[in-house]
Amino acid sequence: MESRPWVRHYDPLVPAMMNYPRIPATDLLGNACKLYPDKSIYWFYGSEMSYWDFSKLVVRMANAFAGLGIQKGDRVCIQLPNSPQYMIAYYGALLLGGIVVNANPMYTADELKHIVATTEPKMLVTFSDVLPTIHKLCEDVEISQVIVTKVTDFIEAFPTSTAKELDLPEGWHHFSELLDESKDTRLPRVPVDPEDPALIQFTGGTTGVPKGAVTTHRNIVCASFQFKSWANAILGLKPADNYTTMSIMPFFHSYGNTCHINTGVLSCGTLIIVPRFELDEVMGIIGQFDEIGTFPVVPTMLTAILNHPMAQELEIGKRIRMMGSGAAPLPVELIERARDINLFVSEGYGMTESTSVGTSNPIVGMKKPGTVGVPFMDVDVRVVDPDEGKEDVPKGEPGELIMRGPNVMKEYWNNPEETANQLRDGWLYTGDIAVQDEDDYFAIVDRKKDMIIAGGYNIYPRDIDEVLYQNPKVLQAVAVGIPHEYRGETVKAFVVLKEGETATDEEIIDFCREKLAPYKAPKIVEFRDSLPTSAVGKVLRKALRAEEEARRKKEE
Repeated sequence: MESRPWVRHYDPLVPAMMNYPRIPATDLLGNACKLYPDKSIYWFYGSEMSYWDFSKLVVRMANAFAGLGIQKGDRVCIQLPNSPQYMIAYYGALLLGGIVVNANPMYTADELKHIVATTEPKMLVTFSDVLPTIHKLCEDVEISQVIVTKVTDFIEAFPTSTAKELDLPEGWHHFSELLDESKDTRLPRVPVDPEDPALIQFTGGTTGVPKGAVTTHRNIVCASFQFKSWANAILGLKPADNYTTMSIMPFFHSYGNTCHINTGVLSCGTLIIVPRFELDEVMGIIGQFDEIGTFPVVPTMLTAILNHPMAQELEIGKRIRMMGSGAAPLPVELIERARDINLFVSEGYGMTESTSVGTSNPIVGMKKPGTVGVPFMDVDVRVVDPDEGKEDVPKGEPGELIMRGPNVMKEYWNNPEETANQLRDGWLYTGDIAVQDEDDYFAIVDRKKDMIIAGGYNIYPRDIDEVLYQNPKVLQAVAVGIPHEYRGETVKAFVVLKEGETATDEEIIDFCREKLAPYKAPKIVEFRDSLPTSAVGKVLRKALRAEEEARRKKEE
């Protein structure tokens, strides 16, 4: 297609365009249940459940929610780590036409207060580990229904907790007891349209102020079909009977929600559910499976896995079919190491506002390290002048990346001003600076707000990050612009060294000077034991920049 020249790079078995079924997201589960009723939908520390039995639990939970007064359009806040309980609550709420509001289990009461104030949920589904936070939250805001579970309640080796054991206040409900009391297995008679809101996912976006991106049932269905169809390049050659996906990315995050839960269920896969990224535990779980179909990760996870002593012993490349990386730039050095062990790694790009789908390197075909590949089927991408945002810039020139497609969100919840700012004439303005090359592959240069202006030069931190990762002593690194009296800003590198390695500031700076223009090389280096990361393992450049600004103000 002339308007989508990148289609020529698509892998075999990957369609140039698709017809998406006009169904609610819950039909993904219903269809899988019809096709593979006896297959395990999840593996959770050795405990498994068939699609058939799981679907019954979802319907019973939906009817239990209805009995507590949840109706179509009501918001249901889910604050759970990866677990079967999350999936039951998620699909149960959607069956009623409810709108799921995702909340990070690590949020403080103040952070949760913002979400609750913005979305006004009628129900909160949470877990025992965070009850002190929830008690504090409920002192300040009113939530009609609170449901509590214990994560181990769905692990057969552990006893199921009780409301009495958890000392739940009067009026609160215990997850498992609520399920046990709900016997109705008839589907709720609630009409759900594909254009109805399904999920409110909070994101900082371009302003840093958390906003609730609203994705519809259609967005979720389309994004799931897009991601699955992209993976068909290799998974389409294998039967679905033994398909599995390693589910470590948080379900409460857009990446985990789309690429683990919904795509996994669409693929009739078994989700290997892992609540947290504890490296030794993860390596042990990998060792229990002869084959893992997909394993979506972020670069920090891939770095840790490839550096683990068990990586060679487990023959990771033989055991895992595909690792997709997103949420943060994947250093070229990591891609090369993955290729050394014959591991399919495909770097891609997406946003919460695009239901986590946007672009990706082909899995089988030509991959370009340092790029995020080409747009998925039915996704249009342009690179436009970053100031005016209207005219396309020439190939090879940096500009703001904008996209449109069936995966792009409906709006920001109760925020028409920011919706109008980022959704214009059907295009999502991402706030990311990108370059389109001669082969129509796209490279994300940086966030608009991350660009460093030093001595009049525009410096993109990712250029520096790539060089830092080439240093054999470096495990993790990130470059940040910090205030400078003369140059306006200057470059500071935060570096985590590999275990047992030592290095000096001068050594790191000299290494960069050999590979970068003088104005790009870091002027300051700070060594750390770890770097701040988001819930999905993305290094938080803005957190480091905020630290530097706070330090500067204190010194003044």
